[in-house]
Formats: sequence, C-alpha cells, structure tokens
Amino acid sequence: AVCNCLKGYSGDGKTCTYISLCSQNNGGCSEFAICNDTELAERTCTCKPNYIGDGFKCRGNIFQELLRNSNTSRFYFHLEALSIRDISGPGPFTLFVPRTDILNSDPRVKDWIAKGVMAQVLRYHMVGCANLLYKDLTAITNITSLQGDLIHISYSQNSLVLNNKAEIILSDAVGTNGVIHVINQILVP
Repeated sequence: AVCNCLKGYSGDGKTCTYISLCSQNNGGCSEFAICNDTELAERTCTCKPNYIGDGFKCRGNIFQELLRNSNTSRFYFHLEALSIRDISGPGPFTLFVPRTDILNSDPRVKDWIAKGVMAQVLRYHMVGCANLLYKDLTAITNITSLQGDLIHISYSQNSLVLNNKAEIILSDAVGTNGVIHVINQILVP
C-alpha cells in the first residue's frame, strides 16, 4: 500500500507535517500584517498596530505612505531634508502632493531651497485638522493650509482643481492620520 499525506501536509506518507500557510511569504498578507493559521489551508491577515487596512493591504501614517509610493516619494525626501515633521503626528491631515516627476523637473524648486522658502512651499500643500476625501473636497471652496494661506478649490468637468491650476490626478490614499491626494502641479503660496 502507498501512503500519501493529505492536502495541506507534507511528508513521506508515514510521517506527515502540517504546512503553515503563513510560513511562506507571510501567507500572502501585507508585510505590515500578522498572518494567523486558522484551520487547514486557511488563514487570516490582520494589520499590525498603527496600521489600517484589510490585512492584505495595510497602510501606516501618511508620512510613511509618502515614501512607499513613487508618485509621492520626492515630497517625502524634501520634508526629510528640511526636518519637517508636522504630518507625523496624530492628525488628521490632508495632503496635496505634487507628483515626483514635477518636483524633480520644476526649476523653481532649486530657487526656493536656495532662498530658504521651500518649507513654506511644502506646508502650503498640507491641511491640518481635516481628513478630506475627494468627495468632501467637491463641496468646499477654500481651505487653509498649514503655511497659513488659503487654497482655492473648484470642481468642474468631473475634476477638482486647486488654485485654478493644479488638478487632483490620484486621490484618497488614506493613512492612519490622514489622506493624500496627488496633484499635477506645485502650489505656490
């Protein structure tokens, strides 16, 4: 007689060992999740403390999330270079982040850094005490940035535009302490 291990077990048929789904690649869960074997060939994924999500996709605070996305990583590096930590607190915050390629190619950025005003420019892209999703922004005309100046919001032809220039191109990247919207231009106070 030939002995084989049942599905979910490995071995020679005489000695069979349970194969944990969580033992390989965290069971398909997020790297920021805990994988728990529940029963044969089943498992649950739960986001670790200080992360939110469904266990397969877990997100941290918006400061951490900026770094994880190539569209927003340049903004993160500018914040780091200037030691701006405003958005690492509990929030909530709403960020309007110029896409990385725009921050890399706009010649004004070097001038702002040289003149020492880059921190104000970056803070003009941040709104405190508000977790404003795209749908919330469609009902607002002005919001005050952390820099202090107003950002004008208009909604037309199914798109949100800030200061009659910058369009929101990716929206509602929600973190534990706020939300990130990616825009196609730099906002200037």
